[in-house]
Amino acid sequence: MKLVKDVMVTDIIKISPFATLREALTLMKRHNVKSLVVERQSEHNAWGLITYTNVLKSVIAEDGDIDLLNVYDVCAKPVISVGENLALKHAATLMSEYRVKRLLVLKDNELCGFVVMDDIMDALLDTID
Repeated sequence: MKLVKDVMVTDIIKISPFATLREALTLMKRHNVKSLVVERQSEHNAWGLITYTNVLKSVIAEDGDIDLLNVYDVCAKPVISVGENLALKHAATLMSEYRVKRLLVLKDNELCGFVVMDDIMDALLDTID
């Protein structure tokens, strides 16, 4: 049985919630990623996540300005998170039930990675001959 930690991404790119959307898009483009983890402001605060979908909704659909909107204005927060030792099937169930493509992964309540639906599908496809 594969676990979340077997397929999670550990190279996490973070951004301040007070950064502009332009800064977020620049970072996404530079690192060739579709999402960024939004830093929490204290140990009791929740992590956030900003994705292409958030940006598209706020900028394209709602005619927002990438220089006036902050990451905090459009990010998802709190984000669904799971433990690194959770079975992949349970992570997939959460993703399906809540219609999300990414889950943050925590170890001892500290961020250690994230798991993406595509990585779970790749693990499934690896089991097929």
